[in-house]
Amino acid sequence: MIFRQLFEPVSSTYTYLLGCEETGQAVLIDPVINSIDRDLQVLQQLNLKLAYTLDTHIHADHITAALHLKERVGSKIAAPAIDRLPCVDLSVEEGKPIQVGSIALDGLHTPGHTDGHFAYRIGERLFSGDALLIDGCGRTDFQNGDAETLYRSVTQKLFALGDGVLVYPAHDYTGRHVSSIAQEKARNPRLGAGKTLDEFKKIMASLNLPYPKFIDYAVPGNKQCGVCPDNLPEQMQEYCLRMEHSLQG
Repeated sequence: MIFRQLFEPVSSTYTYLLGCEETGQAVLIDPVINSIDRDLQVLQQLNLKLAYTLDTHIHADHITAALHLKERVGSKIAAPAIDRLPCVDLSVEEGKPIQVGSIALDGLHTPGHTDGHFAYRIGERLFSGDALLIDGCGRTDFQNGDAETLYRSVTQKLFALGDGVLVYPAHDYTGRHVSSIAQEKARNPRLGAGKTLDEFKKIMASLNLPYPKFIDYAVPGNKQCGVCPDNLPEQMQEYCLRMEHSLQG
């Protein structure tokens, strides 16, 4: 399997490219609209054809590239079925692998950050979205998030995977690229080291995070599989500008 981890610096989002060496088909997990040109350039360099885009959830901090990539190269849009997006070509359900050439991705419903959140696993790699970050997790105070639900998603489902499974998160804000289930179980300050549900709920309730500055534009745009709003304020234009190059992991 061909694998690339790509980084979009405006929202600190990781996009993951998985390519089938046998068929030349590829999937992009959590592609960002800013980085369409870069992603297409990488696909071309690797002689891959984009078959699917696959989002982990309805993002609040960036616009997905799913719709625009479909318009540009004919790729199909895959997203969690629970969100019932009318623009989706393949509705993802747990227990029904997503097949892209020889690549089979297993979807794991991991609500709590959002109610429709999915993580994806292939072999010893877990693409954990916002449910589990390196030494952290996604916030639970909007989009039907719930701290107790996220705790159970992570501790009962993700932490139940093998310790050697590598954790590739949707974001990192300090330059880290990958973790492991063993590492997160041992030292994640919110969920690891045997944290109880009550301890986790207290941690999440005390974060006092500011209202997400892009959420009111990102969520409606992502419910349409990636539409930049016409009324985007000037100070937020960078969220929808094309960037041919950006930092990569």
